[in-house]
Amino acid sequence: MGTRAGIVVTGTEVLTGRVADRNGPWLAEQFRLLGVDVGHVVVVGDRPEDLRAALSFFAGTDVALVVTSGGLGPTADDLTAEVVGDFQGRPSEVDVELERRIAAVVERLTARRGWRTDPDAAAAGIRKQARVPRGATVLEPVGTAPGLVVPPAEGRSGPTVLVLPGPPAELQGMWAAAVAAGPTRAALAGAEELRQETIRLWGTLEAQLAVTLRRHETELAGLEITTCLRDGELEIVTRFPPAAQPAYDRLAAVIGEEYAATVFSTGPTLDELVAHGFASSGLTVATAESCTGGLLAARLTERPGSSAWVLGGVVAYANAAKEQLLDVPAAVLGEHGAVSPEVAAALAEGARDRFGADLGVGITGVAGPGGGTPEKPVGTVHLCLARDEGRELRSLRLAGSRGAVRERSVTMAMHLLRRALLGGPPA
Repeated sequence: MGTRAGIVVTGTEVLTGRVADRNGPWLAEQFRLLGVDVGHVVVVGDRPEDLRAALSFFAGTDVALVVTSGGLGPTADDLTAEVVGDFQGRPSEVDVELERRIAAVVERLTARRGWRTDPDAAAAGIRKQARVPRGATVLEPVGTAPGLVVPPAEGRSGPTVLVLPGPPAELQGMWAAAVAAGPTRAALAGAEELRQETIRLWGTLEAQLAVTLRRHETELAGLEITTCLRDGELEIVTRFPPAAQPAYDRLAAVIGEEYAATVFSTGPTLDELVAHGFASSGLTVATAESCTGGLLAARLTERPGSSAWVLGGVVAYANAAKEQLLDVPAAVLGEHGAVSPEVAAALAEGARDRFGADLGVGITGVAGPGGGTPEKPVGTVHLCLARDEGRELRSLRLAGSRGAVRERSVTMAMHLLRRALLGGPPA
């Protein structure tokens, strides 16, 4: 696919999982919007030899541009700029004017935050961040670290390297300037449009879809089709150049015909659909959660403007809380137990009554890893959606960790809401 790029994420904290990588996925999407295909995302620790190895790997591929994130701070392990400069044949030297600008930024930060710094240590860190490979384009700092665009030295071949800071806010704030820089534009001069479309199904097995795709394989040439099953949702993401639009139209038609009963979206996410459903209907919702501990309420209120339809939620873990806060009858708890369809229904009705909402959602279950019984093993979850038209109940037996059971339960609740608000495939 046309112009290609590579991404190197640096940082031992990312490599070991202490910090999740947010830069790689974000950069990949930004490249797609520019018509650039990302072939590889490589994560390396704070070791110069590993960064050099990653750069050597990309130099042997067809990428026009490599982006590095991280390793631009003032400490001894922040060596990305120097390593990249040496790799590109451009030794680093202090840019005195840049040093002054960084010092001014550091001075403002320390004054605003009330930090006490050792003058000599601060000056050494600033000087280190002002070391720039000879001939590189400097991108002004968003924090204290400047970015760099470092093409190969004259007489050398290989990709241009775009060096960006690790903090996502700084990297994203620098992106527009990075793309506008002359060496970056030159590296990406051949980029063309790269389209991406998403179809989402609820209740279709990935293996079943694979059979369909194999049967129509010859009609889908030019498409890069990726499928992913998450929490019961089957997501089909397709990337393609404009010339392959007819092939994508054929794919969309095939999916629409063969899976009409399970396609719930041809673009928007489940959360976007639910938010749209509430915004367009004027209906309101309240939640009552036991095993999910407020995760449904958190998911519903994640979107801006949700205060217009989310009236409130109650986390009622103990039976006493269910009785006192949501009027779940003690007799129902005694007869059926806290994990039961009857209690899920009582929770939903209690939330609806307590907040005066149009819709009420109740969730109760055994998330594990302990607490299960032969009759109600770990992974048993009961949900109810209550509204004027009646109640919709679901009983689940979910596998996986405690977190997986809770997340899957919330996804089911979101699909109950999606169905109630917009119709479509049953939850």
